[in-house]
Amino acid sequence: MKDALLLLVFIIYPAMVVSATSSGPAISLPGCPNKCGNVSIPYPFGIGDGCAATSHNRYFSLICNNSFQPPIPMFGDPSAAAEVIDISLEHGEVRLYDDISYDCFISNTTISDDLNYGGLILDSTPFIPSTRNRFLVIGCSALGIVQGYTPDPYVAGCYSYCEAIESTSDGAPCAGKGCCETAIPPNLTDFETSLNNYSSVWQFNPCFYAMIVEEGWYNFSKQDLQGHQGFMKEKASRGVPVVNDWAIRDGSCPKDGTKAPQDYACVSSNSYCVNANNGPGMGTRYDGTNSGCRPVLSKAELVVIGLSASAVLVVSLACLVVMKLQRSKYKKERDEYFKQNGGLKLYDEMRSRQVDTIHILTEKEIKKATNNFSEDRVLGCGGHGMVYRGTLDDDKEVAIKKSKVIDDDCREEFVNEIIILSQINHRNIVRLLGCCLEVDVPMLIYEFISNGTLFEFLHGYDHKSTIPLDLRLKIATQSAEALAYIHSSTSRTILHGDVKSLNILLDDDYNAKVSDFGASALKSMDKNDFIMLIQGTLGYIDPESFVSHHLTDKSDVYSFGVVLLELMTRKKAIYIDTSNEKKSLSHTFMLMFHQNEFQQILDSEIVDDEVMVVLEKLCQLVMHCLSPSGDERPTMKEVAERLQMLRRLQMQLVTKTYNIQTHHSNKGRSVSDPSDETGYQSTETAKLVLEVDLAR
Repeated sequence: MKDALLLLVFIIYPAMVVSATSSGPAISLPGCPNKCGNVSIPYPFGIGDGCAATSHNRYFSLICNNSFQPPIPMFGDPSAAAEVIDISLEHGEVRLYDDISYDCFISNTTISDDLNYGGLILDSTPFIPSTRNRFLVIGCSALGIVQGYTPDPYVAGCYSYCEAIESTSDGAPCAGKGCCETAIPPNLTDFETSLNNYSSVWQFNPCFYAMIVEEGWYNFSKQDLQGHQGFMKEKASRGVPVVNDWAIRDGSCPKDGTKAPQDYACVSSNSYCVNANNGPGMGTRYDGTNSGCRPVLSKAELVVIGLSASAVLVVSLACLVVMKLQRSKYKKERDEYFKQNGGLKLYDEMRSRQVDTIHILTEKEIKKATNNFSEDRVLGCGGHGMVYRGTLDDDKEVAIKKSKVIDDDCREEFVNEIIILSQINHRNIVRLLGCCLEVDVPMLIYEFISNGTLFEFLHGYDHKSTIPLDLRLKIATQSAEALAYIHSSTSRTILHGDVKSLNILLDDDYNAKVSDFGASALKSMDKNDFIMLIQGTLGYIDPESFVSHHLTDKSDVYSFGVVLLELMTRKKAIYIDTSNEKKSLSHTFMLMFHQNEFQQILDSEIVDDEVMVVLEKLCQLVMHCLSPSGDERPTMKEVAERLQMLRRLQMQLVTKTYNIQTHHSNKGRSVSDPSDETGYQSTETAKLVLEVDLAR
């Protein structure tokens, strides 16, 4: 195998050697502006038609905004109208101004209109935030969170605390008193920053800030804690500077310093390219000395072409040898992966425990079921990997989860988790049917649920369709019962860790099915367990777990409280308000509840005087689930019991109203107490029973 590969290297290497061109000054294309104000605009960036490498990404095209003096360059794409500070070809960087997240209070219960969520959508752009940036939080009692992809899901943050302005010092490092900071990882894309702050300090610290910002830009000042206008006017009126690495992301050079391929920035014989060191792709250099783009071949290059043509036969023979060796290696790797992922142990466990519900599939069977992981079979992309719709040989439809990565420390527990999942038999939990172990990262096979997710049901394209209160209560109750089951009814406690409406599926009868129990996310954690990173979704993350790094069953309770809010309001966990600003649903609801204005945020479809007692109790239950301290939250079993009571009460109230209307419509019949004829309790009695039950 080694000799065959060396043969290929010696044959192919001469074909890759071409003479490098010396670098020249970084300039624009002929006839194109080379500056906007004080900022140089080098190719592949450009201002005007035909001046930028737009065939590879529209973000290379800039506009020169002459309404400023001096003029400033900005991205031409309306979705990313950010100001460009400078562009470096040498370092492959673009510095620009970005928005910050900020939040201000005007009393201990009232949030001002000043609210903003900062962040950049960098997917499909040539830009990646440089590690020369820092995530920064300014404020007292402020928890800042940054979430994005690396390309795996990423969540991090820091907590800043101070009892008074006097306890902070001007120029002090951002180590947690008045401000805090943390590093960001390489290749972070689509990031968003947000704040969880506490109104108890609003009198001396009314505003809080979170941002990704160039390292060294910020120096702490006491006055930044005292008011929004001071900070924004003096330091961040145009945003904060962020350093972004850039490259042409859809190509690579055959060798650093060689001439650029013609379909990349090859606008002259003096264009050449350099492989990017900031993610996949390449950068280009252009000195503009020649127009046109005809290939100029040296004598050495002509010799290389001749040698390459004569070597085709030798390369073909070498490839046949390599392919044979690769097939043998591939089979050996599959066997190793199967053992490494606990395949032999799983067989032993299945025999000893007489488990016959788990099927072990081969990679070939999985590829056949998913049409080789075809894009049209994708059901969704979860926090840990892709989910595909598959059809097995017996025509049974399944959902196949192809995880991105599994920690080597978790592989030994993987088989145990599969056995545990196979024993979960609850009507409101998606059933695990099998697995594939002969791949690097094991794949799991689940039953297929046909009606999509609760998120799509509430917020999808047909979100204007009416959803009655009894159906919402049914979904909430079934979901709570499923979570209560895994918390307390299995052989060992299982924590979900990512409860959200996207992880609750619905069948054809709109029965709830809790999903996404990836083996890598399942942990039986007790009070002594400690984790370095709380994984979850922005808007659902338990703030207490994020700060303490302890994951508990009460973390699931907090997240489920946000799901209840989605059911009651039909708003997303992070939603856009009427002024086109991003808001945290839980944060907004708690403020409105304290101001006794919670009815305004409820979905108008379910607000009705006949069931107002149910809605009030639901709101109280949500507030209980969202308590800052996990010890003050109910267990999932208690949540499920309360929802069952509220569902019964809602049915009783609706039935009573219907029977009263029926009695009134029957002429000549007296209207007596409906509870005597229907068997249902009166509203007053039902309320009393509920008050007693909820007080237990």
